[in-house]
Amino acid sequence: MDLIFLGGFLFMDTRGGDAPRQDTDRGRAVEFVYRPTAEDFEEALRARARRSPAGRVQFLMAPLTATVAVSVFSTLHDASPPVWIATLVLSVAATSWGAVRGLRTTARRMFGVMESSYGQCRMVADERGAVITGERASHTTEWTAHREYLETPGLFVLLSGDRAAGIAVLPMRGAQDPADVDRLRAILDRNLKRL
Repeated sequence: MDLIFLGGFLFMDTRGGDAPRQDTDRGRAVEFVYRPTAEDFEEALRARARRSPAGRVQFLMAPLTATVAVSVFSTLHDASPPVWIATLVLSVAATSWGAVRGLRTTARRMFGVMESSYGQCRMVADERGAVITGERASHTTEWTAHREYLETPGLFVLLSGDRAAGIAVLPMRGAQDPADVDRLRAILDRNLKRL
């Protein structure tokens, strides 16, 4: 599985153009300053596994495969019902545990890449996209790079789509003004599909 790590954004110059403003917040950039944590990535991956079709498929693939494999094997070898049920329960439990551990491992790896590349992040977002500036790297992304987003109690999670596993994690705690959380939500709602 290819992963795209976009966990932070950089400064975006919003001085161009004379676009008419429909409301006072449209066209205004929002700024978040934060240091991502491994828990942020774990929360984002758990939310993706629960709320996006691609995340559910990815998370449930191992338990479903185990169910099919045990059922076929038990049928072919004429296993007694107690053996079949015990094997099924154990294999589904083991693969479910493995899926959760895999999610945590992936979150730790994503955090490691983010921490080594960015450290403290400063993200500025406007109607065109977002820019993340870190201590050692920067990244600019347009909203078209993401198809949808979801919100957890502490994060905005931008998703690249069904075929890619790319996510961007944006902790709400980084808002420089409490109203910036609502402003960013409005920008995301205008540019991405909310899950």
